[in-house]
Amino acid sequence: MVDFRRWITALAVIAMFAGLASAQVQGGGINGGPLQCSVTVAVPPALRAEGLTELIGDIVLTCSGGSALAAGSAIPTANITVSLGTNVTSRLLGNNGASNASEALLFIDEPGSAAGAPIAGFGPAAPQTLCTNPSIGAGPGGCGEFAQNVALNGGTIQVAASTATGALVPGPNVFQGLVASNQVTFQGIPILPPVSAGVQRIYRITNVRANVAGLGGGGLPGTTQLLASVSISGNTSLPINNPVQIAGFIQNGLSVVFRNGSNTGGLSGSGTGVNQCGPGNSSGNPLSGGVAILQYNENFGTAFKTRVAPTGAYNGQSGSPVTQNIPGTIYNSESGFYFPAASNAGIAAGLADYGTRLKAVFNNIPAGVRIFVSVTNLATNVTSPNTPAPAGNTATTSYAVLINGEASPDANGFPPALAPTTGINGSPATTGLYELPQVGGSATAVWEVINTNPATNESFQFGVWTQFSPNPGNNSPPPGTATVNASFAPTPPVPFSASAGAAASSSLTIPRFADTSTARNVLVVNICQTLLLFPFITNAPGFDSGIAIANTSTDPVGTGAQNGACVLSFYDGTGKTPNVNTGNIATATTYTTLASASAPGFTGYVFALCNFQFAHGYAAISDLGVRNFLSNYLALVINNGDVARSNAPAGEARAH
Repeated sequence: MVDFRRWITALAVIAMFAGLASAQVQGGGINGGPLQCSVTVAVPPALRAEGLTELIGDIVLTCSGGSALAAGSAIPTANITVSLGTNVTSRLLGNNGASNASEALLFIDEPGSAAGAPIAGFGPAAPQTLCTNPSIGAGPGGCGEFAQNVALNGGTIQVAASTATGALVPGPNVFQGLVASNQVTFQGIPILPPVSAGVQRIYRITNVRANVAGLGGGGLPGTTQLLASVSISGNTSLPINNPVQIAGFIQNGLSVVFRNGSNTGGLSGSGTGVNQCGPGNSSGNPLSGGVAILQYNENFGTAFKTRVAPTGAYNGQSGSPVTQNIPGTIYNSESGFYFPAASNAGIAAGLADYGTRLKAVFNNIPAGVRIFVSVTNLATNVTSPNTPAPAGNTATTSYAVLINGEASPDANGFPPALAPTTGINGSPATTGLYELPQVGGSATAVWEVINTNPATNESFQFGVWTQFSPNPGNNSPPPGTATVNASFAPTPPVPFSASAGAAASSSLTIPRFADTSTARNVLVVNICQTLLLFPFITNAPGFDSGIAIANTSTDPVGTGAQNGACVLSFYDGTGKTPNVNTGNIATATTYTTLASASAPGFTGYVFALCNFQFAHGYAAISDLGVRNFLSNYLALVINNGDVARSNAPAGEARAH
């Protein structure tokens, strides 16, 4: 199998290295003209419209020209600010006395991206060294940097050193951004002019996250732009061209299709219907068919992301250590450039807490109904076996697992927290199910994407089953309609409030999403009923009619016993005769009444709606005293759908 992840990453690195030749500090000594910079976003990514913490494209300032500084002099600094039309939501790290210091980083000359450079230890060959004073940067009292002359190719070139004289020790080349609302500012960035013609200095800004959901929708998919504006402040003038850039294109990342359990068609708008008295079959496999398939479709190839880009050593759900530290590389994961804590003053910038999560929230579940879901995505329908974990960590097989908690940061907490169950009343033996705990008639399932293929639009299908013990005599489960909302996860209001999730935070997990879903009917519990029609009933002068309704749910074949009342509705064109409620008619008993008692003076037809199956009716019409006339007939059975006898006892647990 072709490893598309590694192939794509390799191409990105090769393309980046090809552009680094001009970024390296090199000699020449020929003045390149006035100092000026151009701003670009080389790869504006597709951004999920539902995202509260979307990684925007890297912003790159490419500078040339300028005049050489006096050898040993302090390098002047400038503040570089990126402003968005929405909140910046990069994680706040709050280190070194700056509570708003964030994971957003600025690199100078792409450190750590290439092994060789004209000046050893500088430019792309320099180690990534963090300035530990984010509030001041390289300004006075901060991580000061000094211009030192170095001989090269018969001339001199200046490099940014940590001291004014002596050994050439590179100055800090990584700076943290300070987040305030919709802006992130990099304070005290040293501006060392590249001077020589053909030489460029590169300032790369990465790990900027944005509340894209706060911008709202509108426009055709992929045409709504997220704009980033770059401004300069401080004592140093740094002219920039094209300061406003497209940092990404916004479109919905997720669409959900609700399918029936066999995946042969769409789920009915009213949901899958089940009878309160049970399925009424003797198949011995109550879970066959299931209730629904929830199909989560990504609307573009990178809408579903793993926590980190899988490698041979780590899968997509892995925690640290991971290798995501080459500036400019596109990793197609929820994590951006990962700045490991072990080697950088304890600052672990850029690492997301988990991969893309997909959520189903079930509400209004009738009491007594149990909800089960599949523990992995399924290949075809609710009889499909569990999807096995990919054999290789860098495989591109679509794979997601049920996890324990919507915003749990545990990267290795493969749920379900309890072992999956098979064989539930005939459930498919190879399909692992998990019963969702319920609180107040609601239950939530969350799956995390562990493996994905960014080169294609993927679909993840999860099965849903229900189970209950029918007891219609006690109105259990009660009639009602359960709904489901399908979305990304986590979303407000449970793990965090909408306002907190839409702002930068030091405590909330990443990624976060807005809930743009709408409730969809998934299951409806119907009362088991029989509708009887008595075509002619009268108690005109000299006549009367007898009505009998038998509850025959007890029989020799073991049908589940049911109890319930019937409502008699009288129709004679006047609408003056009120309905009559029979009260509960126990199984194996018969209710009787006379028209003269229930509807004096009535002549017309009567419907009897009985809240149990297998009701049967009989009517007899005669003159008073039954002296000269008697006519009788069986009531017509007008069912609300097919009703079949079953030898399953009413108390047996049944599942649909």
